[in-house]
Amino acid sequence: MKHISRAVWILSLVSMFADIAGEMLYPVIPVYLQEIGFPVFFIGLLEGFAEAVAGLGKGYFGNWSDQMGRRIPFIKWGYFLAAVSKPMMVLSQLPLWVFMARMTDRLGKGLRTAPRDALLSEESTLKTKARVFSFHRGWDTLGAMLGPLIAVGFLYVYPGKLTALFYMAFIPGMAATALTFLIKEKPSGKVAAPKRSPGFLSFFKYWKTAAPEYRKLMLAFIAFALFNSSDMLLVLKVKEATGSENIALLVYILFNLVYAVASYPLGILADKLGMKNIFLFGLALFALVYTGMAMAKTSISFYILFGIYGVYMAATEGLSKAWISNLAQKKDTGTAVGLFVSLQSISLMIASAFAGLIWNLYGAAATFALTASAGATVFAFILFFIRKP
Repeated sequence: MKHISRAVWILSLVSMFADIAGEMLYPVIPVYLQEIGFPVFFIGLLEGFAEAVAGLGKGYFGNWSDQMGRRIPFIKWGYFLAAVSKPMMVLSQLPLWVFMARMTDRLGKGLRTAPRDALLSEESTLKTKARVFSFHRGWDTLGAMLGPLIAVGFLYVYPGKLTALFYMAFIPGMAATALTFLIKEKPSGKVAAPKRSPGFLSFFKYWKTAAPEYRKLMLAFIAFALFNSSDMLLVLKVKEATGSENIALLVYILFNLVYAVASYPLGILADKLGMKNIFLFGLALFALVYTGMAMAKTSISFYILFGIYGVYMAATEGLSKAWISNLAQKKDTGTAVGLFVSLQSISLMIASAFAGLIWNLYGAAATFALTASAGATVFAFILFFIRKP
């Protein structure tokens, strides 16, 4: 752990508490929305649009943090907004209010993500970047495992009391916010912060000045994201196939357990064997899982598939940002990562809405089979056309 700095440790704990709050609710939200009358298509559209809002915010605030030479203010406000959004979700069942609550949560994510990732990049070197990002993702995912465990325990004692979970999630959310005050901002070398924020979409200009390898890798990542819909649809498939909310929560817990445990070891391997090799391994698992989801019907098959899905996420999620940040200059890290996650989130909006539509028209099997095919295609593109970082 000699490559893990104090700031990385704190950011990892912040993310853990924030994910406890978020993941207490993530597998519950689609069930709650269905209970109050929202169709699957609307759920997919809402989640996709929420991610698009977060995505545009990631690029905008990442660019702004680069220009200011500061990361911490964006991180603090981002985690605070995410915390207060949790109880907002159940204060009213009006669609507009539910929409606003989800937007508040995603705006918070947009505020913090790129500045936080830029700070992680600054706390690492080219030789340690994969393990630093993966270490952070591991702790983040530990929270994602603990959150559903808390939800399962609560629902076991109080069956059907979904609303209370949204109020409980406020506590770990505020704990995450409090921890951000322990991180010290390093001098950036900037003479003065800009008097005005950058234009909302000005971060897109980075595409013209970015390195050719950055642009080529981005094309592969975004093509993949255009078919990689919200994980909520995976959880919904389990719920529909088994008829059990608890099984849906338990497979999601298993997924996050595997994800958390595998992240740091795969990050170390990526530093040693190359990010491209580990990332391709993850994409192969992705295609396997979605092929399996198209046919799966039993509880044991979902446990196996979600376990493999955890390895896929550990092999790709943190590495994608580490890989992207390696292709940018230090002064542009927030913008480079912000542009990536912005386009990724916009693509997720399209993917989730499209997947929801295909689900309604042709069923879940067609949705997952199409996604598996897209994953296999991107695997081939990266294998033959992307150089090793």
